[in-house]
Amino acid sequence: MSDTAKTNPSRARKIRDVAHWDRETDVAIVGFGGAGGCAAIEAADAGSSVIIFEVASASGGSTAMSSAEIYMGGNGGTRVQQACGFEDSTEDMFTYMMMCAGPQADEAKIRNYCENSKDHFQWLVDIGVPFKDSFHKERAIMCLTDDGLLYTGSEKAYPFAQQAKPCPRGHNLYVEGDNGGPLFMKIVTENVEKRDAITVEYETRALTLIVNEDDEVVGLVVRKDQQELNVRTRQGVILCAGGFVMNEEMIRKYAPMLTAGNTPIGNPGDTGTGILMGMAVGGAAINMHEGFITIPYYPPASMTYGIVVNDQGQRFINEDVYHGRLGAFVLRQQSQRIYFILTVDQYGDYERTSYMGAAVAGTGDSVAELEEELGLRTGTLQQTIALYNEDCLNGEDTQCHKAAEWLQPLQPPLVALDITPGRGTFLPYFTLGGLDTLPTGEVVDPQRQVIPGLYAAGRTACGVVRRAEGYSSGMSVGDASYSGRMAGKQAAARQRK
Repeated sequence: MSDTAKTNPSRARKIRDVAHWDRETDVAIVGFGGAGGCAAIEAADAGSSVIIFEVASASGGSTAMSSAEIYMGGNGGTRVQQACGFEDSTEDMFTYMMMCAGPQADEAKIRNYCENSKDHFQWLVDIGVPFKDSFHKERAIMCLTDDGLLYTGSEKAYPFAQQAKPCPRGHNLYVEGDNGGPLFMKIVTENVEKRDAITVEYETRALTLIVNEDDEVVGLVVRKDQQELNVRTRQGVILCAGGFVMNEEMIRKYAPMLTAGNTPIGNPGDTGTGILMGMAVGGAAINMHEGFITIPYYPPASMTYGIVVNDQGQRFINEDVYHGRLGAFVLRQQSQRIYFILTVDQYGDYERTSYMGAAVAGTGDSVAELEEELGLRTGTLQQTIALYNEDCLNGEDTQCHKAAEWLQPLQPPLVALDITPGRGTFLPYFTLGGLDTLPTGEVVDPQRQVIPGLYAAGRTACGVVRRAEGYSSGMSVGDASYSGRMAGKQAAARQRK
């Protein structure tokens, strides 16, 4: 068996086994997506030499595959927020994001993100990322216009709106269509390429870390052109290698909940290698059971007027929430079937504009007829809809607290869509677990002691986003770009060895 076959991310290489060094740099970065690119820019601007190792033949990662909405605000609001008439409070943003993360929240990390979010917006603008000073009013998963601002989460929905003043924080790049990710990475890549201190080695796979006798990370093993190369780092290694959504074995082991999904969202390099490398040198992997999973039920926005029921004919969520929150709540139901109930008018142009792909499970010229067609117990759906319609007329959803603007009585004829996981509905998913890090990007062990010379950012680290039920579009690219910057700055500040 060759030495190459023996090298794997779960076993670090000892410095005593390094016969010679093939590369040397201040900072080595694994992965050239949003996190890796921003880390490289900050490290180089702070005076460090940088080599980025990217397994693909071009930059991009999962960031380039995204819409690249970026979740930012606070401190009175970004330029775009203020231009659109919104004044955003840091405390409201912090409260909202803490509620989103729930019991898994990293308060220090969320506080750091919120307090520096406005400055992060300016940093992005300074490197050339464009944002138009306009507000997209329609409820949408992604902004297909070139508007610069939109609501991208559950900010206006219960229970969040009762604790934090709603404010739109999804910043969309100044480009039409779902093209934000490619434009964002084009700009980041151009910034990397114009810095002489940064070298990029494509088609190069990171294999494992190198540690010295004191368990300090001092380098990296990579494979390029079928040759193993030992890379010596004077300041540190930053892991920006994505999550593990493309590793079926790791999904089953760590996040079996995600096996209910049917479409992994990520790039082919999201195999968990960066996380395994960090674990091999003592890094703590946290929140590994959690992930983003969603039922993208809007557009059309009129779907929000409908109700979601289980196989007892009961509602269990306010339907004006972000689509990821619906996906998380659906997975909790001990039900054989989950249905989306709508009027024919609310159904509207669902077949033309929806991403959801849910099939029609039944129709009815009366609630009783639909109830029978769905096989629900007699009277259950009738009672649910009668209560809901009464609340609509009174302007208050007493059952699930849907906002008044989305309350519209359900008058037959009615349509029921089958949104049960595993029955054809589009259920995209990705992981939210990763290496535990400080707000600075330093990887820590289970006792939260820093592992010298090791940093992580983006999906390889467990960031500010912790669960699907509290996700908002833009938090991933926001966290990746910001955490990459923090890791790059921290690594560059470390004394050279």
